Amino acid sequence: MAETKTNAMRILDRAKIKYSIHTYPHNEGEAVDGVNVARLTGQPPEKVYKTLVTRGASNPSKSFYVFVIPVEKELDLKKAAKAVGEKSVEMIHVKEINGITGYIRGGCSPVGMKKQFTTVFYSDAVSLDTVIFSGGKIGLQIEAAPSDIIKLINASAADICF
Repeated sequence: MAETKTNAMRILDRAKIKYSIHTYPHNEGEAVDGVNVARLTGQPPEKVYKTLVTRGASNPSKSFYVFVIPVEKELDLKKAAKAVGEKSVEMIHVKEINGITGYIRGGCSPVGMKKQFTTVFYSDAVSLDTVIFSGGKIGLQIEAAPSDIIKLINASAADICF
């Protein structure tokens, strides 16, 4: 049976970026928190990353920023704002995720959003051989070299966690 490729996987394929996939059991349409994703995929939580979308204060209707951080960490909004040159940033509402990114809560990937937003990875990611992040749907994770992903989506890395 051929696996269904997500938009994120198709983009990685086109860019010839090597990746592997991890799947985990879930109830249809029900997001699983990142720490449980790490447990369900048998991966160390410091290697499994979550994708968070924020809105900047300077132009709230247009300025969205994406932060990719380890599932056990919390985003420091002050550090995050500084990393993207904003006075402040706030998390978007869950109900806005699909309209802004094209993804659903629990399946939001930093690769393949409707629009490529300014994206910042947690600085520790660059020291890892691979990181694992959402493959674009609940139940599917992608593992790839953070350097490849950062280059592909023109992201940066900064200390953005508590």
